Amino acid sequence: MIIYNITTKVRRDVADEWLQWLKEVHVKDILDTGCFTDFKIVKLLEIDEEEGPTYALQLFADSKAIYNQYVEKFAGKMRQAAFDKWGDKFISIRSVMQIVD
Repeated sequence: MIIYNITTKVRRDVADEWLQWLKEVHVKDILDTGCFTDFKIVKLLEIDEEEGPTYALQLFADSKAIYNQYVEKFAGKMRQAAFDKWGDKFISIRSVMQIVD
């Protein structure tokens, strides 16, 4: 199992609206690609929130090949959608992890 983790710091003045968009629009668009089977949204704790909160979206894929398919076919479009909507009001860092038993 692969976890595609997107950690995002959002400016305080748009944080509530951004989180609503993430939950109601963006995650649905990503899941509609068929590349991920599930997701979790978490808020990071015990960090500096002076500029705004930080969230992590964790998307679960059955294999690295399916994750690679997402990157090749859909990731650019999804990133662009976020920039088109929010501009410079957020910053994201992406990582890929593998669950080990």
